[in-house]
Amino acid sequence: MLLINYYSLRIIDLLILRINFMLMRLLLLFLFFVVKFSVNAQSNQNVSQGFVFDGEPNLAVNPQNSQHIVVAWMGYKFNEIIVIKTKNSTDGGNTWSTAVTIPHQIAGNQSADVSVQFDHLGNVYLCYIDYNSTTMSNGAIYVVKSTDGGNSWGTPVEVISIADCPNKYCIDRPWFEIDRSTGVNQGTIYVTSMNADRNVSPPYNPYLSVSTDGGASFQTPRFLDTTGYLAGDLIPQPMPSPAIGADGVFYAAYPSYVTAQSLYATVILATSTDAGVSLGHDFIAYGGTGTSVTDPLAKKASLFITDDSDEDHMAMLILAEYNGDADIFLSETFDKGLNWSNLERVNQDPVSNGILQDLVWADFNENGDLAVTWRDRRNSGNSGYQQSTEIYAGIRLKDSTGFTEMILSDQVVAHDTILEGNGNDFMDVELVGDTLYAVWGDKRASSLNIYMVKTNIVDGTSSVSNIQQTNILEAYPNPTSDVIFLNDVEPGENFSILNLQGKLIIQGNYDRSISVSELPSGIYYVVLHRAEQTIVRFVVE
Repeated sequence: MLLINYYSLRIIDLLILRINFMLMRLLLLFLFFVVKFSVNAQSNQNVSQGFVFDGEPNLAVNPQNSQHIVVAWMGYKFNEIIVIKTKNSTDGGNTWSTAVTIPHQIAGNQSADVSVQFDHLGNVYLCYIDYNSTTMSNGAIYVVKSTDGGNSWGTPVEVISIADCPNKYCIDRPWFEIDRSTGVNQGTIYVTSMNADRNVSPPYNPYLSVSTDGGASFQTPRFLDTTGYLAGDLIPQPMPSPAIGADGVFYAAYPSYVTAQSLYATVILATSTDAGVSLGHDFIAYGGTGTSVTDPLAKKASLFITDDSDEDHMAMLILAEYNGDADIFLSETFDKGLNWSNLERVNQDPVSNGILQDLVWADFNENGDLAVTWRDRRNSGNSGYQQSTEIYAGIRLKDSTGFTEMILSDQVVAHDTILEGNGNDFMDVELVGDTLYAVWGDKRASSLNIYMVKTNIVDGTSSVSNIQQTNILEAYPNPTSDVIFLNDVEPGENFSILNLQGKLIIQGNYDRSISVSELPSGIYYVVLHRAEQTIVRFVVE
């Protein structure tokens, strides 16, 4: 979609009034070519056909070639429930490769929580979980490497297994970082994780495992916390947020609530200069007397990031109700964590307006410019999580004060109940030079899709690519308690009915309607087995 700023048009009008006819013709000819080029470069693209569910995307831009992008997400595959899928682009997101699926380690498993990173040599890695989500009879975090830019993937290497932490399920929400600095730990891979939400008994811990051989093997996992800096017994899932400093120092911030250490819930920063052999710890102390976010559906994860241009500069992003509603806040340190600034509110909507923001992510570029992104509900005009949303960004150039907002999504998207479940907790953003790349999931089509935007933070020109989209098919009435009818479906077409977990419930040939009166209340999917598979969701009351 081509967006032309009103004020830019007024400037052009004034220029035209002040130049002669010949120059006007030259200007208009120039504008024609600029506009034509922009339309070609920014047109939306549907680069793959969708399935039942696609969630929690992650992206990486090749530091050696910014036109090379890899996106990974949790996606549905028939008879394999949720798998990890990837696509790559070598032309800055204009076109995308065919989706590649990472196989499960054991039949019946499902995968989750993927993240993607490049190393300093141009290799790309994925980190994810593969596990039996029903019985937890097996499960581990894996890292897999691609040497051809994401077109194919090698053999997954186990990082942390549930066998490493009996009854603790220490494989949830892994993040990983690869040291791309020129320091002595260049190429080291750090993987962090936390306890799963599986009735784990306290104490709760954040975990760390390290590879110093390019991901060929990983060390036995260890606790990130330690005596005096424990995560404690009151936060069941103390998720670490790792990052690598410009000088190669490893950091991981994790939440803590131990009254013997601090009267208040706080954040602890673990630090290592020797590839995780030893860890130092300190408290992240920022001003403010805010409260935690009260809406149980909000995606509340905080984020720790480092500045690639300044080894002393780091930042913490949190979601908090300092003004009575959930806002994005930033605290910074310019001396490697010794001192932290008071919290700064990032989103610029009116203070205390009752609007909930969430899904925060952020990145510094190589110049020290900062981009913060989040899901915003201000244009819904209503409070609470279950409102229509847009994706916003706050941009702060290096050495400037305050944030300038940009809207990244190209439409307001109505809320859908699928966003209230798991698999929708994160988006991702990378800022490379003046270009911001962001990915997120929303329900603007017939299933949860993954979208990417590439935006110039200086002039605001952007394009939105649909990385994963479902063919649109209508089932009606929806909800139903008796039968459903399918538009544009011929009698005899083969269909399947799946439940929300992807289990096959009904299979047959369409004959003007499908009886669902025997199904219990719930959310279901009907799958049309065409050359390009089509899936639509419906509800049985």
